Amino acid sequence: MKLNALSRAGNRRLIPIFLLPAAAAGLAILIDDLSFGRQFDQYAYDFLYRLEKPRPWTPGSAILAIDEKTLAKYGGQSGIRDALADGLERITPAKPVAVAVDIILAEPGSVQADERLEQAFANTRNLVLASYAMPDGTWNEPLERFRKYAVAVGQVHADFDRYDTVSRDLPLAKAAGRDRRWALAFDTFLAAHGFRVDEESPHDLLAGPIRIPTAQDEEHVIRIRYRPPEMGGILRVSLADLDANPGLAGQFAGKAVFAGETAQARDSWMTPYSNGNFTPGIEINASLYETLAQRWFAVDAPAVAILGACLALAIAITAAYAFTSGWIAILLAASIAAMSQAIPAAAFASQVIWPWLPGTLAALFSIAGAAAWKHLLVRRDLARAEHQRTRYQQAMQFVTHEMRTPLTAIQGSSELIGRYGSMPEAKRKQMAELINSESKRLARMIETFLSVERLSAGQMELKQERFPLPELVERCTERARPLAERKQIAIDIDRLPPDYLTGDRELMEYALYNLLTNAVKYSPPLTRCSGTRTFSKSVSRRLATTTIANMKTIGASVIKVF
Repeated sequence: MKLNALSRAGNRRLIPIFLLPAAAAGLAILIDDLSFGRQFDQYAYDFLYRLEKPRPWTPGSAILAIDEKTLAKYGGQSGIRDALADGLERITPAKPVAVAVDIILAEPGSVQADERLEQAFANTRNLVLASYAMPDGTWNEPLERFRKYAVAVGQVHADFDRYDTVSRDLPLAKAAGRDRRWALAFDTFLAAHGFRVDEESPHDLLAGPIRIPTAQDEEHVIRIRYRPPEMGGILRVSLADLDANPGLAGQFAGKAVFAGETAQARDSWMTPYSNGNFTPGIEINASLYETLAQRWFAVDAPAVAILGACLALAIAITAAYAFTSGWIAILLAASIAAMSQAIPAAAFASQVIWPWLPGTLAALFSIAGAAAWKHLLVRRDLARAEHQRTRYQQAMQFVTHEMRTPLTAIQGSSELIGRYGSMPEAKRKQMAELINSESKRLARMIETFLSVERLSAGQMELKQERFPLPELVERCTERARPLAERKQIAIDIDRLPPDYLTGDRELMEYALYNLLTNAVKYSPPLTRCSGTRTFSKSVSRRLATTTIANMKTIGASVIKVF
């Protein structure tokens, strides 16, 4: 019985703390879903991105740059078409696999410049031109005289974070009205390898033999794998340098060439590697091409897996505090919290983007909640121990005090027998019976005290029996009468009501006897108490009330009076 009670008590103690993991995981997911929570995840992604060292690779793309020197040489923006025509004429003999022009040629230029550029486009293999979706649902796209030479017209839309303008991903598809187009870099990749999109689902694309996992939306957003600075950037050749040194054209052989402006800051964005420096949009497009060519397809971790991991972390930390304590609990919780930091890094190495914030918050919330619960539990146990110690001291004082009554009766009777040798036999017999009964009562008192202690410890149950009040009063009165006679106090009880009590008879008898002996002890000598019916009813009611109070004091249950 005691083991079962302790087990139930232990389970009740553990129930509140094991509600904590669900609360910690849910709150962590909720905060992560807020804008600033997602921003923390982006910063953690950038950190892991810079920390991770990809295997070296040779870029399959190159940039034909219209930089500041080119603009100065060709007379500014008005000379871009002439510069582009010159560049294409010089690299065409090198036979690049595809050429993407990241300039929207929607307006006519000079007659001579447009004719030269049209001729250069006609001689370019796998030409891909650029377009841009307008807010009114139309496309800002190249003139038909240029478009007819392109194998595809791709869209150029930068997808950067609105809080820090960092370009971490790009949409592979974009729609304006009912016209949906692939990204410029994706069209260039398809043209360079002779692929086409054979299959499309909400979460991936099949381009030739390559299945490309994407975000589950119509735009098919994918993350970009930029080339680390220590590996060297993507080959970039200025049109001005190419014009001055035609031999540079050989570097474009067998590569996908991205031609566009690098001089304008308005078409430059931050990347995870930027560290405060801006990257031209044409290089971001080339990096997307490299991502596709290297098949670096990072996917987001499933939401269910994230929630499950948060719950597992919170449960592990909670269990550490629930079943251990002190430095062991702290070290275990710290180890589990460190594991929450290792999960995103391990997932990133497998090209899975695991958000940093949910696991971190779940671990922190669990540590704070479990530590607070442990502190409150220890304080409660300490207060309970202090209360138990105080109760035990009071019980010992109570017992020692109550034991004096039978001891006094035994001592008094034995002194009378020893002092008066000529005492009548009847009186001597009465004294002997008193000594015997008080000795037995003292033994029962000790047994009662031990029973109460066992009752408090859950080792026994309180008796429930029904017995008449008059019998109880008469028995206790007879036991108390010899003590009263020593002080020449007369006890008369008559006309008792026929009430019944339900409870532990032995404890009730002990309580009533305690009342009577206290009355004798604190009453003056030569007094008399005669009971009437009214007095007896009052005594019975007070007896029940006082008995209940005493029974509560010694750990018994409530006594019902009928």
